[in-house]
Amino acid sequence: MTKPIILTGDRPTGKLHIGHYVGSLQNRVRLQNEEQYDMFVFLADQQALTDHAKEPQKIVESVGQVALDYLAAGLDPEKSTIFIQSQIPELAELSMYYMNLVSLGRLERNPTVKTEIAQKGFGESIPTGFLVYPIAQAADITAFKANYVPVGVDQKPMIEQTREIVRSFNHTYQTDVLVEPEGIYPSHEGAGRLPGLDGNAKMSKSLNNGIYLADDMDTLKKKVMSMYTDPDHIKVEDPGKIEGNMVFHYLDVFGREEDKAEIEAMKDHYQRGGLGDVKTKRYLLEILERELGPIRERRLEFAKDMGEVYNMLQKGSEKARQTAAQTLSEVKAAMGLHYFN
Repeated sequence: MTKPIILTGDRPTGKLHIGHYVGSLQNRVRLQNEEQYDMFVFLADQQALTDHAKEPQKIVESVGQVALDYLAAGLDPEKSTIFIQSQIPELAELSMYYMNLVSLGRLERNPTVKTEIAQKGFGESIPTGFLVYPIAQAADITAFKANYVPVGVDQKPMIEQTREIVRSFNHTYQTDVLVEPEGIYPSHEGAGRLPGLDGNAKMSKSLNNGIYLADDMDTLKKKVMSMYTDPDHIKVEDPGKIEGNMVFHYLDVFGREEDKAEIEAMKDHYQRGGLGDVKTKRYLLEILERELGPIRERRLEFAKDMGEVYNMLQKGSEKARQTAAQTLSEVKAAMGLHYFN
């Protein structure tokens, strides 16, 4: 029996931070190592170009950096197919066929697209590629006949649009070539999303409020010591709040089972008063270094031979292209576009 297929990936617009690690990377590695699925993990460089078209070098350089983050976090090219989106030309051809099945109005009504357009401040100058990226995303998913796509709750409309395209294509051409995917969503709202060091609801590159998997020990220490805590906790003896205090939030996320008693004791002490922010931050630094130190070391090792990293990406892209080409051939056959046998 064939295994269910999972497709997942990232836009390479910079190095990955621990928000990505908590939100997706850890789970991908777990799913990969269970060996119950065929995993396709891709670097969505074409999608990144929809709003970074004038700075392609940033995307090109980020592909190598994100690949290092993948490998350091534990993704294994022997167990997962890791590939670059732009190296699979079949995806663009699939997108073209799907465009004919989706109206402009439907794209404009997509809640995720509407929100992102507002966030990016495009105004009336929306790049066409950005507006139609839900169709390109549908091509990514269906090219590999993915059964499951792990995404955040905010991406539900994108999955639904892909499902609509699959139903429309299969109905229009009287076929069952395309597979209708299911989204895998976090267990509850806010799960898998790590707030920024500054207390902002989201850790992001643009806000410069993240810890990166590539950060060295000194950088990690500086960032932890600058974290947002309780602004009213001025003196050590003052009672402090743990709600909205990033140090305790991160301790809850990164603390292991054996740390729970110590963390709870620190929370109680902090709320009573008598526990300073410096001490809590030093404890968090120990917890984070335990988790991130080995990742950093693996990343440095992989970075010594970038040629081998790109060789891995090339092999993964070649393998992924074979799968996408087979799907495209089936799609064209269903549409009657095989003229020469």
